Amino acid sequence: MRPVLIWVALAAALAVPVAAAALSPLLAWRDAVYIAAGLAGVVALALMLLQPLLAGGYLPGLGVRAGRRVHAWVGAGIVLAVVVHVAALWVTSPPDVVDALLLRSATPFSVWGVVAMGAVFATALLALLRGQLRLLVFRLCHLALAVVIVVGSVVHALLIDGTMEVVSKVVLCVLVGAALAKVLVDARLVAGVRRLAGRERRGAAPLAKTEA
Repeated sequence: MRPVLIWVALAAALAVPVAAAALSPLLAWRDAVYIAAGLAGVVALALMLLQPLLAGGYLPGLGVRAGRRVHAWVGAGIVLAVVVHVAALWVTSPPDVVDALLLRSATPFSVWGVVAMGAVFATALLALLRGQLRLLVFRLCHLALAVVIVVGSVVHALLIDGTMEVVSKVVLCVLVGAALAKVLVDARLVAGVRRLAGRERRGAAPLAKTEA
């Protein structure tokens, strides 16, 4: 029964903010491109809730391999949603997008969005280069970028007074942040840093003896 409740709660956490945004009265007189831009951003934020849960193996019924495959596909979905979000905003208002990308926008939320977008694309590139990196280095970089993505996206969303319904937006942002915090608290990042530091100390020890 518990696994079923977990999946139902997760489905609600993902669906409610998207549905609330889609039914927003602020979209009543907007064109299709503007609506697509807004909803793509909401979908990207909702999908971010899945990533730490999949990476940490917290979802019942998913094995390690299946979880990693779904994690990769959801990551691709986030990249696609971000591209649609930015491209549709470009169609709606090119000058605003240019100002945001050049970090000279008058709206603070734009800067946070651009930072998060850059981290999303960097993560996609990192995933493509995974086979050429040591696993520990890959995980450390991946987690560091995940922190930038979540912080940037959450602040970006909270600063915008627009399509998303306020309560569902705040709840989703809290859940996304809590899911990432759970992964970090489980010592993946901390343990990795400690292992790297330990290896550096062990590597430095012979050199110190030689110099002595």
